[in-house]
Amino acid sequence: MEHYYLKLFDYIAETLILPDADKASIRRLFKPVFVPKNTIIEPAGHVPQHHNFVVSGYLRNFHLDNDGNEITTDLNDGSRFFTSYFHFMNRSVSNENLHSITDCELLRISRDDVDAGAAHSLTQKDYTILILQKHLEDNKKRMHNLINLTAEDRYGQFLIDYPTLIRYVPLRYIASYLGITQRHLSRLRRETTPN
Repeated sequence: MEHYYLKLFDYIAETLILPDADKASIRRLFKPVFVPKNTIIEPAGHVPQHHNFVVSGYLRNFHLDNDGNEITTDLNDGSRFFTSYFHFMNRSVSNENLHSITDCELLRISRDDVDAGAAHSLTQKDYTILILQKHLEDNKKRMHNLINLTAEDRYGQFLIDYPTLIRYVPLRYIASYLGITQRHLSRLRRETTPN
C-alpha cells in the first residue's frame, strides 16, 4: 500500500513541500481503501464522513433534480482529493452522492482525523486553504462555461480539460456534467471524431 502514499505525496509536492513529520502523520491518519465499481461511497441525506484522495479510478458527485434525473456535478481526471467539500468541512447534510464509476483505490481520512492532524501538521492548514481555493475556482469556471458557452464549446473545453475521461466514464455522466442530453453528446462526438 506504500504506492498509495507515494502517489499522494507526489500530488501534494506539486503545490508545497511536505515535511517528513507531515508525511508520517498522513501515513497514520489516511487509510487505504479499495472501492468496487458502481458503489455509492457517501450517500445524499447524510453528513459526508470522509475526505478521499483518489489514487486510481474515477469518481463522480451527483444529485437528483426535481424530476429525479441524476445531475453530475464533479468528475475526477486522475489523482486528486474528492468529496462533497462544503458539507464535509462544515459537517452538514449533503444533497450529493459520491459514486465510484470504476474500481477505485482511495486514501480516506475522517473529519475528526482532519482536525487531529491539523493540530500537529506544519502544512495542513495552508494546503487545505489551497485545495478549497482550487475547488472554488473550478466550480466558478464550470458555472461560467454552463452559462456562457454553447454545448459544442463546452464539449470542446471538456476534451481539453479532461482528455482521458471520455474513455473511462459513461457518456450519460459526461452529458449530465456538461448540461446536455446524452443524444446531443453522441452527435457532438460523431461530428468531432475524425473518420
